[in-house]
Amino acid sequence: MTQDRYKDAGVDIDAGAALVDRIGSLVARTLRPEVVGGLGHFGAMWAIPAGRYRELMLVSGADGVGTKVKVAQAAGRHDTVGIDLVAMCANDILCAGAEPFYFLDYFATGKLDVGVGEAVVAGIAEGCHRAGCALVGGETAEMPGVYAPGVYDLAGFCVGGVERSEVLDGSAVTAGMTLLGIASSGLHSNGYSLVRKVIFEEAGLGLDDELPGCGRSVADELLEPTAMYCKPVLALLADLPVASLCHVTGGGLPENLPRVLAADCAAVVDRSAWTLPPVFTALRDLGGLSERDLLRTFNCGVGMALTVPAAQTDDAIALLAEHGSTAFPIGEIVPRGDGEPVRFR
Repeated sequence: MTQDRYKDAGVDIDAGAALVDRIGSLVARTLRPEVVGGLGHFGAMWAIPAGRYRELMLVSGADGVGTKVKVAQAAGRHDTVGIDLVAMCANDILCAGAEPFYFLDYFATGKLDVGVGEAVVAGIAEGCHRAGCALVGGETAEMPGVYAPGVYDLAGFCVGGVERSEVLDGSAVTAGMTLLGIASSGLHSNGYSLVRKVIFEEAGLGLDDELPGCGRSVADELLEPTAMYCKPVLALLADLPVASLCHVTGGGLPENLPRVLAADCAAVVDRSAWTLPPVFTALRDLGGLSERDLLRTFNCGVGMALTVPAAQTDDAIALLAEHGSTAFPIGEIVPRGDGEPVRFR
């Protein structure tokens, strides 16, 4: 019997095996000494570093890249959304002070294109390299009837760790501290449903058109990968006191900052402290977006926010610069009183 009925139904086992063969070297580049075994087992194993922790707290996160994948698919450029996938997860667990240890991905598609799958995993491996974590496994799901041919979606899962005594939960935030912002690399991976509506439907721009005021094509600007903050921020945590970290994702500063503030504190954000990057002004102008729309949907140029003692402000900015991140004061912490936890001036 030579007929492959499963392949006739839309699932190609041989293509899946070919993808595993192709990505072996990509995964190997990300491995750390704590990884036990290799790619291909039913479960990934990780050995806790001996002598490094007294009371290790595991921190985990899961995320995707939203409808940014539709831009990648339309542009035929699949090698950057994997970086986004890792960054969205690793930057999240970083907010607890955790170093990312390992990462797993879920790649679902209607019909597996081995070349596309390899490009996506290459991006995931690059993201893991930038974050300093190991890519220990994942799942490739070919699901005809759920996804159309040429369509895929991504999810990621990251596990890291931090000493219990060093966990950041916002309780150390006090009035008088400085609120710092670390520059984003652009849109990151949030707000793309609005982005696509404004740019493609309302403005009628194509992927190869220049995005006004940006000096780059729409595709280049929209597919710019999410900044990876793990290595510079972990270096900062090792040298200076940091009271809280906030990954500025969907909901922007207004929705994310309250998650990392002590109950009796508020953040006063000075919008004049930094200039909106061109991609956000382009969206504002093309879509007639209000300041509220921008701040509640996008990172607006601040991809990570952190609180430090006022006396450590300059040192924190300098240390982050040494590790390739641009930081700047964006506000201060004040007593909350009866006001909102995040206030703009």
